[in-house]
Amino acid sequence: MKEFGYQRAADVSGALALLDADPDARFLGGGTNLVDLMKTGVERPGRLVDVRELPLDRIESTEDGGLRIGATVTNSDLAAHPDVRRDYPALTQAVLAGASGQLRNMATVGGNLLQRTRCGYFADVTKPCNKRVPGSGCSAIEGEHHNHAILGASDHCVATHPSDMGVALTAFDAVVDYETADGPGQLPLTEFYLPVGDTPHRETALPPGALITGVTLPPAPVAANSRYRKVRERASYAFAIGSIAAALDVEDGVVREVRLAFGAVASRPWRAHAAEQALTGGPVDAAAFAAAADAELAAARPLPHNGYKVTLMRNLGVAVLSELAEEAGR
Repeated sequence: MKEFGYQRAADVSGALALLDADPDARFLGGGTNLVDLMKTGVERPGRLVDVRELPLDRIESTEDGGLRIGATVTNSDLAAHPDVRRDYPALTQAVLAGASGQLRNMATVGGNLLQRTRCGYFADVTKPCNKRVPGSGCSAIEGEHHNHAILGASDHCVATHPSDMGVALTAFDAVVDYETADGPGQLPLTEFYLPVGDTPHRETALPPGALITGVTLPPAPVAANSRYRKVRERASYAFAIGSIAAALDVEDGVVREVRLAFGAVASRPWRAHAAEQALTGGPVDAAAFAAAADAELAAARPLPHNGYKVTLMRNLGVAVLSELAEEAGR
């Protein structure tokens, strides 16, 4: 590991100033992703600015009935919060599915959104990777890619985003709050992650030097009837091979509102707008759910060894929506 400096920020303005003073510095939250990448040589910051103790660790109701989640709230505290469990149960389920208790106790909300891909070629500095070294090539396309992207990928990168929490936040129209030296700003989570294109090393739309200060969840009554389902290769704390965050509101056998987001299928949490549009105003049955999933997955471009994800996501969508429909009808 490269030798590095360490400073603990006392406040947001101080954290921004420390980063601005050192172009080789990085913010440090829980360190559950960044420190691992430093050990393998993927990340080589000259200084870490510790933001874990900043006063950004609260979950508060907003005036319009939503929630604001501070960036340094731990994943454990987020999952256990009574308002989250009641109003956004899929978010609690996503966080609990994401990692062991020890990691949830350390990992922060802001850091979770910024975690980088778990593609093996990205983590191996001896292999070409456009995300790690722009222009070097994508080893996964001709190599091991069974858990890589089927949506929104490009010839330059087929990696997937690993966050479970981000999938649920995407389904509920979360907005990322950030601070820069020029003042505060916001980014809808659907715009937070950049398309892969030919610049996969550019992952988010955050301005240079920005610090995530929180995530705002707008009020979403439909979210009270929601579920997160994750499929993984082993039962104990593995990254998803496919996941879904879904919420459903039904009235008189008709879908009044639906929210859908897919995980582990793209470089970012994938909001399933085509499926939502196909379902809204339509019947509540397995055939309609399957047709909606097919509408979303029509854009899939699987590689030779990950085409199973198309069938997986179709079946996952039908199963979860059917369960929510049954609960809504009780």
